[in-house]
Amino acid sequence: MHKIVLIEDNLEMRENIEEMLELADYQVLSAKNGKEGVELVKRELPDIIVCDIMMPELDGYGVLYYLSKIPDTRAIPFIFLSAKSERQDFRKGMNLGADDYITKPFEEMELLEAIESRLKKRERFQAVNETDDKWKGFQDVVCDLTGLDDLRDAAQIKSFGKREGIYFAGDTPKWLYYVKEGHVRNYKVTKDDKELVTGLYGEGEFFGYIDLLSQGAYKEYAVAIEGAKLALIAKSDFEQLMLSNKDVSINFIKLLAGDIVEKENELVSLAYNTVRKRVANALSKLYVKYKEGLAERVEVTVTRDELASMVGTATESVIRILSEFKKDGYIKTKGSLITILDYPALKDYRF
Repeated sequence: MHKIVLIEDNLEMRENIEEMLELADYQVLSAKNGKEGVELVKRELPDIIVCDIMMPELDGYGVLYYLSKIPDTRAIPFIFLSAKSERQDFRKGMNLGADDYITKPFEEMELLEAIESRLKKRERFQAVNETDDKWKGFQDVVCDLTGLDDLRDAAQIKSFGKREGIYFAGDTPKWLYYVKEGHVRNYKVTKDDKELVTGLYGEGEFFGYIDLLSQGAYKEYAVAIEGAKLALIAKSDFEQLMLSNKDVSINFIKLLAGDIVEKENELVSLAYNTVRKRVANALSKLYVKYKEGLAERVEVTVTRDELASMVGTATESVIRILSEFKKDGYIKTKGSLITILDYPALKDYRF
């Protein structure tokens, strides 16, 4: 049973909401003012907080401010209740980090749906830490956050053809990109004109946010692999949402941290792993990006040159190792199409 702390100074309103939430099978703990509410939340650590704004002792904005400074309570979903409906009041609450804002009077289902939505998103966020594919999980959480999902759905949609460039090193970042269909790769070009793949993105993932947030020019290239359909979110809209929505900013910080860890692991791999191990790692990564549902065999369209740029070696070396993996039964090939037959063997490849 989910636990809710309700902070409301009006006795009649508080009792009515308590009854409504208890009938919906929630455990409800209530406080009659902000000061009591802060202490109750600190003691009980509820799953969600529903709080009035205009209250004695400490108003709702103060409650949210104090709880946001405490590590154990800052991530608890917070819903404001208020008779105020002016935009400046709504914006003040959201800037402080509120997750939702419901104006009085409200329909019963409006509050219940808001609570259910917030609880589901919190559960999905917590589940991320329990999966092996945690950075992909963070992408899933981020793309479903309120505000960002609205921007994504309202974004400009653009299709790119096979191996068509999306942006180029030196360009000024203008968009946050979200992959609706297809796959995209990032790469850098060395002084001797060799390509080195720096990122792979599939359906449901964001890319381009590192340079967008750093306020500099793109340092790498992005190209659609077999073609892709992308949602383009304007830089100004994304920045505004980052400033006003703590969930969006927190999760993108985690994505950035994940990118750093992944890049460090790739550098260690380039420095210490054999070429065979690096090819196996690259195929494993492609398997994860292209896998759909419960399929055990995954087909990947990638040229030998592209695979070589992922591994950081000569194309001839990649061709030789793919031939060996084919004999071992890990893969089969047909032109640029590689079918990965034994992902566990490639993932755990040691030599």
